[in-house]
Amino acid sequence: MKLYLYLTLSIISLVFLSSCDERKIYTPKPIGYFRIDLPKKEYVVYDSSCPFRFQYPKYAVVEKDKTPNAEPCWLNISFPQMNATIHLSYKDNKEELPQFLADARTFAYKHTIKAEAINEKTFQDSEKKVYGIYYDIQGDAASNTQFFLTDSISKFIRGALVL
Repeated sequence: MKLYLYLTLSIISLVFLSSCDERKIYTPKPIGYFRIDLPKKEYVVYDSSCPFRFQYPKYAVVEKDKTPNAEPCWLNISFPQMNATIHLSYKDNKEELPQFLADARTFAYKHTIKAEAINEKTFQDSEKKVYGIYYDIQGDAASNTQFFLTDSISKFIRGALVL
C-alpha cells in the first residue's frame, strides 16, 4: 500500500513538473481591428439651400436632422455599412460665434473622462478664409472624431462622428 501511494505521488509530481517548461512563454494575442472593405471611391456633391456644399461618398446617405430642436441646415451623414453617422450643425450668427467656438471645444473635451488622448490639428485656408480644428479623440469615447470650420466672422459648422 505504501509503495502504491509513493508511486502515485511520484507520477503526479512528474506530470506537474514536466508541464512547467520555462522555454515556452505564452503571451496574449494583440488586440485586433475589424476589417472594413470600403466600396470604390466615388463622391457626390451635396448642394442645397444651405449656404455650404461638400462632397460625400456615394455609399453614404445625407438626411436632414430630425431631432426636435434641429435647425434647417443641420444634417446627418450616415454610413449604413459601418453603422456610423456624422452629425453636422451649421450656425450663422456674428454675435454668438465666440460662444460656438467655445462650445465646440467643450463638446470635444467632455470626452476626457474616457479618452486616452485628444489631439488637435488646426486647419487654415487663408485664400478661402476657412479656419478650423480637427479633434482626434483616442480611447473608448462616444465620438472619436470632431471638428469645426469657420470663416471667423459669422459662419460656423461643427461635425461629430458617432459610431
